[in-house]
Amino acid sequence: MEANAKKPKAKARPKLNPTENAALKRLEHDLITDDGIVPATKGRHAIHCLTVIGTIEGHTLSPDAQKTTKYEHVIPLLAAVEESEEIDGLLLLLNTVGGDIEAGLAIAELIAGMKKPTVSLVLGGGHSIGIPLAVSAKKSLIVPTASMTVHPVRMTGLVVGAPQTYQYFNQIQEQIVNFVTKNSHISREEFLRYMMATDEIATDVGTVLYGEEAVSSGLMDAIGSLSDALSLLHRQIERRRKREKSHNQ
Repeated sequence: MEANAKKPKAKARPKLNPTENAALKRLEHDLITDDGIVPATKGRHAIHCLTVIGTIEGHTLSPDAQKTTKYEHVIPLLAAVEESEEIDGLLLLLNTVGGDIEAGLAIAELIAGMKKPTVSLVLGGGHSIGIPLAVSAKKSLIVPTASMTVHPVRMTGLVVGAPQTYQYFNQIQEQIVNFVTKNSHISREEFLRYMMATDEIATDVGTVLYGEEAVSSGLMDAIGSLSDALSLLHRQIERRRKREKSHNQ
């Protein structure tokens, strides 16, 4: 087969009868109400909407009273979105207090490695490990009233007071700093300065950045709203289609 041969078009979906259509609508409703997932929008491009809310749950279950984003649900979902010919792009909506570091970084690495168009929008808060998630998309937006807390790595539970523990903390922190600075426009020095500030938060170490400062620091790309995020995503999708079309000609 020639390298520039056109790819076969995806088969059109068969029309559903009323019973099947009602079942599909119930499934979509359950995905939205139970998991905060919109399978694909009905606009000019099929956009998958993924929400990251509450605490990002890792290897242990969060208390029942907490709203959580479960990484064992999100990871296969992202793989399916990347492979699907029926989905054109990913819209990531964030309002999270942070959570499990490994789970958050795993999701962020998956999003950063996607070829499909991706845009993130921080609403309310994108704190702690939510920051790597916010910058993992190809374009990152934040609403003016949203905030992002930058702070050193924390750990709950039993901690052994030994030099090896400090070294482990430092290695984890380095992974976060490297990922954020690689996927945004903030400098390493500036990000560490925010992380280690002692005069910004009364009872903690770190800095709370609000919309404008998050953008001026280079952490986020721009101030924007939902319509801005969708417009950016549509433009990314159209540019990608043009590249694929010119490559196949």
